[in-house]
Amino acid sequence: MIPLDTPLQFLKGVGPRRAADLQRVGLQTVEDLLYRFPIRYEDRGSFATIASLRPGTAASIAGEVVSCGVRPTRRPRFKIFELLVRDLTGSLRAVFFNQPFLSDVFHPHQRVILFGKLELSAHGLQLQNPQYEILRQEAGDAPAAPDADDDTLHTGRIVPVYEKTGTLTTRMQRVIVHRALAGLPAAIQDPLPADIRAREQLVDRRAALVDVHFPPAGTPIGELNAFRSPAQRRLIFEEFFLFQLGLVLKRRKADDERKARAVVVTDEIRESARRVLPFRLTGDQKKVIAEIVEDMKRPQPMNRLLQGDVGSGKTIVALMAALVAMENGLQVAFMAPTEILADQHFITIRKLLEASRFRIALLTGATPARKRRETQAELAAGSIHMVVGTHALVQDPVAFHDLGLAIIDEQHRFGVLQRATLRTKGLHPDVLVMTATPIPRTLALTTYGDLDVSVMREMPPGRHPIKTIAKPEARREEIYAFVRKQMDEGRQVYVIYPLIEESEKIDVKAATEMADHLAADIFPEYRVALLHGRLKQEEKERVMGAYARGDTHVLVSTTVVEVGVDVPNASVMLVEHAERFGLSQLHQLRGRVGRGPHLSYCVLLYQFPLSDQARERLKALTETTDGFVIAEKDLELRGPGDFFGTRQSGMPTLRVGDLVRDHAIMEAARREAVAALDDRRQAETLAALVRTGWEQRFGLAGIG
Repeated sequence: MIPLDTPLQFLKGVGPRRAADLQRVGLQTVEDLLYRFPIRYEDRGSFATIASLRPGTAASIAGEVVSCGVRPTRRPRFKIFELLVRDLTGSLRAVFFNQPFLSDVFHPHQRVILFGKLELSAHGLQLQNPQYEILRQEAGDAPAAPDADDDTLHTGRIVPVYEKTGTLTTRMQRVIVHRALAGLPAAIQDPLPADIRAREQLVDRRAALVDVHFPPAGTPIGELNAFRSPAQRRLIFEEFFLFQLGLVLKRRKADDERKARAVVVTDEIRESARRVLPFRLTGDQKKVIAEIVEDMKRPQPMNRLLQGDVGSGKTIVALMAALVAMENGLQVAFMAPTEILADQHFITIRKLLEASRFRIALLTGATPARKRRETQAELAAGSIHMVVGTHALVQDPVAFHDLGLAIIDEQHRFGVLQRATLRTKGLHPDVLVMTATPIPRTLALTTYGDLDVSVMREMPPGRHPIKTIAKPEARREEIYAFVRKQMDEGRQVYVIYPLIEESEKIDVKAATEMADHLAADIFPEYRVALLHGRLKQEEKERVMGAYARGDTHVLVSTTVVEVGVDVPNASVMLVEHAERFGLSQLHQLRGRVGRGPHLSYCVLLYQFPLSDQARERLKALTETTDGFVIAEKDLELRGPGDFFGTRQSGMPTLRVGDLVRDHAIMEAARREAVAALDDRRQAETLAALVRTGWEQRFGLAGIG
């Protein structure tokens, strides 16, 4: 018998070395191994014949190696390994770029399986860099364990294909998984209550684990590769159900908390807010402010996510919430992800509150030590009512007299632990997190399942839609002529340079060279400035101040201007190497223009060759300015793991589920989790299940 919690190194055929390879991808126990799905399935009972292959399609073929070897090319240090394979209907060439070591892997007369996309070349139809598997041991190879080379596992059936892990090939993993399944106890504990299994028509857990790795004959191969077989659906639902149990419990725990005191809203406070407002609010702004203030009046702490597209006026909404808190004698912390954005918020808010009685301070990593100590002392004493800052706000010496509201801007750039730490600075303060990266419904349901969500789509009056065009490098002179015409009309321009390599020095050098070239050769009659992350704080402020005043016409920058910078006279955003940027990042950059009364333009300058994904990103940007549509497309293109860019962002670690592909299963799992926790007979059992390792299992901050 092999229980699910058995460490993998004790499984026959694994041992310490292979266990170390498996541990590197997060697999430590038999349960971890069995919950790692194959990446795809091949029907090796019926391979495609070579004669039937067509270009542009993906296929698996089985055949015999006729010949193989390395072919040098004209390019230095670039070699091609060629393989000629035949079956009863013909022969096919496979090429592998810069993999000369394959000379030690392949030799004539081997039986092999190749999988990949068929392409037409000068030599005819071929497979490029296909995945491969050698079917039989050859004479002279070291003997395997008696059942390790059983071809009934590897061919003649629907076969699972696993991602290569260290020294473990897909074939080795198939054998190890088969042994683990064969040793499972006849009955294993099922975390899903029987009534849910019946209602959702889910198969038994043990049967699901067997069938997901070795599907029964007749299972449609398309269903398996779409991850929609009964076994796959059962295990995906199980994972989502456990995840949602934790989120629902987290939400209910928050509802049991009580803050130090709820706010009240009087006519005097309403009048105070009206005096601060610089313009009429949009309908969306009024609706969201009402939702936030209602939350603040409740005895339970507010936990609200505000999604607002670029330029929809989230800062004013946050300021109204801050004003209500301060009028009630509470302090406010406003945390932004970068010093530039914190500075921008501080300048905006200080100007709007100039005539009020409230004192505002700025606290970032660049704040001088003496000023920092003074600010910290005044915050602790309560004489500063609001502090705007970066992650410096969550560092230990910062204490508040009476923190009542924490506002976190561009929240996906902060780790969950930073957000949690800011909350601990007060007694269950209200929390408002904001993002200009609209979050698709599926992600809002998961990552922010414990938050209430407000949405702002409406733009302030007078804003024009931004015209977006994508042009190849060959049209650069035409683009420069257009930019010059805009500046001749009195407008200003951003030129954004990407991070070309994972080196800030190279990044800065490229941007510096671009700024020098534009100033000396392209726009000598205009003033060009440079902004990048390595400048000292005073220099950044000087550069941005000059651009905001209109003293500088062209601002060459790395992506430090991505969020928060507000210059109404800027009408052109020119993005160099646009093919290297993510979709949401391009949308954020585009949002730096179109903030004034002038027609504005976003020009995406790209270089060939374009990947399919890059082409899709540029197409999406030119077709819509709706951030919510952009977010859905970005999620579709990149997948949830990369949507926020960093693991620390609060995305769950999922073993088998995919937030995009399986969103309907997630919604069903949430419904069932809520209903299960409402049932007193099973609520405590399920809560205990969540307490044993929910945080570690999903890689998130604790549920309480």
